[in-house]
Amino acid sequence: MQMRSVVFEKYGVPEQVLKVAQREKPVPGPGQVLVRMLLSPIHNHDLMTVAGLYGVKPPLPAVGGTEAVGVVEALGEGVSHLKPGQRVAGGANQTWADYYLAEAARVVPVPDGVSDETACQLVSMPLSAKMIIADLGIKPGQWMVQNAGNGAVGKLVARFAAEQGIHVVSLVRRDETVDELKALGIGNVVSTGSEGWQERVAGLTGGAAIVRGLDSLGGDGPEHLFEVMADGSELVNFGAMTGRPLRITPGSLLFRQMKVRGFWGMKPNLPAADIGRMLGELVSLAAQAELDLPVDGVFELEQIAEAVKASDEPGRKGKVVLRG
Repeated sequence: MQMRSVVFEKYGVPEQVLKVAQREKPVPGPGQVLVRMLLSPIHNHDLMTVAGLYGVKPPLPAVGGTEAVGVVEALGEGVSHLKPGQRVAGGANQTWADYYLAEAARVVPVPDGVSDETACQLVSMPLSAKMIIADLGIKPGQWMVQNAGNGAVGKLVARFAAEQGIHVVSLVRRDETVDELKALGIGNVVSTGSEGWQERVAGLTGGAAIVRGLDSLGGDGPEHLFEVMADGSELVNFGAMTGRPLRITPGSLLFRQMKVRGFWGMKPNLPAADIGRMLGELVSLAAQAELDLPVDGVFELEQIAEAVKASDEPGRKGKVVLRG
């Protein structure tokens, strides 16, 4: 049986190389489930993969997408804890399709009260936020600063860190975004769109040392964070939304002794038990209606080019998703 899939036959600009094609409906192997896709988000790492810039390069031709919510259609051999008709979410591959395969051990049953919009993005960004905070090794009462504060991970880092007593300054690039985040209950937001933002950060911290930085922009992002971070502190890079290489001056490393490293969710420096506990916390929050992950636009698979363009628009209020 044929099904629709969003495929790319070569690496390149996503709007240009992604297209819808008919492919054979997959058959679940041992330990797998076949899932009928309901919604699948477009993540930054998905687009980096299509461009050939991510840490994983799938063999071509490839189907895009790494996360979704869907309905179990069929069980592979040895799968007994799931059943057909059950709604599941979680990490998978090739999710931009009518049907996709997932490892049964990695999917999460979705409670009835959780919307498809939240469920389709329940794992990747929220789990990354929790893992990043743990990876930073920052203690309650200490201060950190992050850029891209209005991004999906930025909002969650601010929330989850505050719940642990960690103080977060979130930098954004537009003045109007400060009030938008404040309306969501996120404080300590500073816009770098007007002069004097460094002084405004110091006013928020009361002069306390900012000991960690989280960069999701690349380009000049690290150096902007260094302007308000304490000497000898550590910056962790999580992404490169600007598409530019990190620019770090020798003076920051030599004279200020700043430390720089990266974080990649596929290779977390955390015990599997801790990651499992974090995932359980996220499911519980969603079931209690305490974790609402908004969607900014829903597109059909055939609208993949328009969906990618919408995903790149600044000031989005949530994820852009594809509908099966």
